[in-house]
Amino acid sequence: MNMTTTDLEQNLTSYFKDIEADDLKTIVSFFKPELIKKNEFFLEAGKKSTKLSFIRSGFLRIFCETEKKEITQWISTKGYFVTDLSSFISDIPARWFIQALTDTELFTIEKADYERLQDKVPQWHILEKAFIVHCFTTIETRIYGHLSMTAEERYQCFFNENPKLFNQVPLQYIASMLGMTSETFSRIRNKIANGNL
Repeated sequence: MNMTTTDLEQNLTSYFKDIEADDLKTIVSFFKPELIKKNEFFLEAGKKSTKLSFIRSGFLRIFCETEKKEITQWISTKGYFVTDLSSFISDIPARWFIQALTDTELFTIEKADYERLQDKVPQWHILEKAFIVHCFTTIETRIYGHLSMTAEERYQCFFNENPKLFNQVPLQYIASMLGMTSETFSRIRNKIANGNL
């Protein structure tokens, strides 16, 4: 294997508290290295999500298309898992496109192998629940911030957490993800640059 699984192991221990070393080793063994080239699709809307991946490097944009525009839901970065969770868990068509913004290195588990974990890891039903709860808690936190903060606060919060991202992906994607027009995004960005926020 060209890519080390250390990052994956460390991240899984943050999702799965007090996981047994042997269980961690078993879970990690099911993840295989994968490389997605820039602009390639990890998943397309309407198709079923058949894999769950951990991002070792690179950026993936999660978005949907409406009649009027594309809406970016999130930009997934190093250290995060990516899939269309509803599709992956419930075996329904995906609502989201997931596309690589850069060459992206992943560790990927196919759904068939994911389902085999319940036979290989005795505590899997507990670990899987913890993993899904972690995913939904993250989503709820994003939604709460989106609904409770002003545009300026959303910008500042996201910038504080992801400063490098602003120089690495097209800014219109970040603007869309933060629920604002490119004009509003630019106005806030200029105000901050001029020390007015």
